Amino acid sequence: MSDTATTGRDRAPRRLGVHVTDSGVDVAVLAPHATAVDLCLIDGPADALTERRVPLSGPQQGIWSAAVPGVRPGQRYGLRADGPWQPAYGLRYNHAKLLVDPYARGLVGDLAYGPATYGHVVGDDLVGDPYGPRDGRDSAAHVPHGVVVDTRALPGPDPAANRPWTPWADTVVYEAHTKGLTHLHPALPPELRGTYAGLAHPAVVDHLLSLGVTAVELLPIHAFTSEPHLVAKGLTNYWGYSTLGFFAPHAAYATAAARAAGPAAVLAELRATVHALHDAGLEVLLDVVYNHTCEGGLGGQHLSWRGLDNSYYYMHDGSVPATLVDVTGTGNALDFRRTGVVAMTLDSLRYWADVVGVDGFRFDLAVTLGRGTDGFRPDHATLVAAATDPSLTGLKLVAEPWDVGPGGWRTGQFPAPFGEWNDRFRNAVRSFWLADPGRAAHGLPGDRVRDLATRLAGSADLFGSGTPPLTRGPRASINYVTAHDGFTLADLVAYEHKHNAANGEQNRDGSDDNRSWNHGVEGPVQRESPAADIAPLRRRSVRNLFATLVLAAGTPMITAGDETGRSQGGNNNAYCQDNEISWVRWDLSPWREDLLATARHLLALRREHPALRSETFYSGAPRVPGGPPDLGWYGADGAPFDHGRWHDASIRTFQMVRAAPAPGDDEVLLLVNGALDAVAVRLADGDATPWTLAWDSVWEHPAEVSTAAISGGLHQSVGSVTTVEPLSMRVYVRP
Repeated sequence: MSDTATTGRDRAPRRLGVHVTDSGVDVAVLAPHATAVDLCLIDGPADALTERRVPLSGPQQGIWSAAVPGVRPGQRYGLRADGPWQPAYGLRYNHAKLLVDPYARGLVGDLAYGPATYGHVVGDDLVGDPYGPRDGRDSAAHVPHGVVVDTRALPGPDPAANRPWTPWADTVVYEAHTKGLTHLHPALPPELRGTYAGLAHPAVVDHLLSLGVTAVELLPIHAFTSEPHLVAKGLTNYWGYSTLGFFAPHAAYATAAARAAGPAAVLAELRATVHALHDAGLEVLLDVVYNHTCEGGLGGQHLSWRGLDNSYYYMHDGSVPATLVDVTGTGNALDFRRTGVVAMTLDSLRYWADVVGVDGFRFDLAVTLGRGTDGFRPDHATLVAAATDPSLTGLKLVAEPWDVGPGGWRTGQFPAPFGEWNDRFRNAVRSFWLADPGRAAHGLPGDRVRDLATRLAGSADLFGSGTPPLTRGPRASINYVTAHDGFTLADLVAYEHKHNAANGEQNRDGSDDNRSWNHGVEGPVQRESPAADIAPLRRRSVRNLFATLVLAAGTPMITAGDETGRSQGGNNNAYCQDNEISWVRWDLSPWREDLLATARHLLALRREHPALRSETFYSGAPRVPGGPPDLGWYGADGAPFDHGRWHDASIRTFQMVRAAPAPGDDEVLLLVNGALDAVAVRLADGDATPWTLAWDSVWEHPAEVSTAAISGGLHQSVGSVTTVEPLSMRVYVRP
């Protein structure tokens, strides 16, 4: 084949990346400070690589490019960039290092962790002076290679026919790990466990549909690596928040057959899974990590962006010697003051939306994406572009609204149409049901109920601002009690302290602000243990937490396995645990079966009652003339809450009545008792129709509704008095 390149000096810069044409490939690489860039065509096994180098022309507006005839899909390749080695000024060019194309659609090979993968000289312990001399060892045999993938004939789903387009008000998100969800599933053939294809297996789909979720949010599936310090301990980056390629699917999640067939087959398997989930009515959201890369801090590996233009892609503090600004806690942060970084992010989002066909994105540490010269701005180019790009219109965009930099907590400050993870919801729910009762058990005071009430009503204090006000609605609040990061639901009620020794950091990692309650004994209790009597209360606490999550106004997010009581043994930072600590278990004990039935019942209540799925914030007034108020708060005596009650820390019992106008014409009462004692409650008024008890967290299984019916406690007239058990929650509906 010919390596002759057509440079096209007088043409406008090409699309970045390697794109298949009828005659070969078009290549374009952004490396503004480089003095030369080569496309390196790789052949042969790792121990006998051959390499053909094609010089690119440029830079034109910072871009090096060429048309290279004869290159076909499946060709492995990398990049080499030359230029000054002046690390004190942020310039770290090293032509000896083969670099991954940031736009590669597929990657093959594993990353090694020896000195050859570093741009500066390091010892066998991987320690060296990052401002010292550059290393002359060639890295081609030690790094993954890009692979040319032809995506020209791979359109995304037809918008009208394939994507579910679930309305926000009906959305229930299920956060899951691609491998962890299915790796232990006994109904899946072994070759499908832990894979993309496994996600679409009927047994998995049936579980999701019967549970009542509408969207699967996958932890990162962009190609990623593990940090050297984890590899040295025999661990891996299980969660995947260490990106090496923003366009390439993580190959390890594909079936062995797809991996053997190459990146095009890996992409095909992922696309088939997305389309199969669409056919089942399930949306697919991706957790995406554009805020930083896998290259780590100043002394990290030399794999891609660092070698192409370290001073351009990464945020620096402007000092000499040049120092990286770390607002992500990983050692580096991509610089979203740079047009090329914003463009790369948008190009990646469009690719996953248009070609892979996903339905939305959750942006990890999204504040970094909105940082300009003067800090975070809601009108930053990245956020405006994502909100207005035609390929992303109508897709679900969700921000994790913080990073670890100055002014990094920004919950409620992202623009429409973004939703946001609501950490205030998480904290309020955990505090009310766990931390406060734990303190009360020791005679200590707790918080007032007003914070929980605000979260149950959709967090208008956080998401009600904007122009005009209140337009974002409760849907902007992504409510969660647990996520991949932190305790599971079952561990929240069994551990007051983190147990992260397996992570190899002497239990220093992970949050200390868990707001959990072990109910008197740390860790699991056996049936024959003297502490066995706390097990039913723990189970009730799990039900209280889950019910509060899915019945609150807003968009609920469930962490995979919480519906079946998954435990991580008290590990609240299991990012490096690719083992049974993290994997979802499917061998359910009787109480876990009961919990799953409860979860299904509660999500069915949410689905069946429009009053539980408000699209707008509440006003406390009727939404139609003559109708009931859309929201009312009442005490245990049935009287409306007044200013004094909201500020009375001794009050732990309240009633919340929510109403939806026609055509839903629905009314629901949530009765919450957060006290350690039983309380006599006079049911709130509403209209004169009797209330029907639809669920009580005292019930181990929702089938206990039949027992309540037999005892005459199922239907209760307005104003009747009922005794509510300690630390419990009820749901009443109108027949």
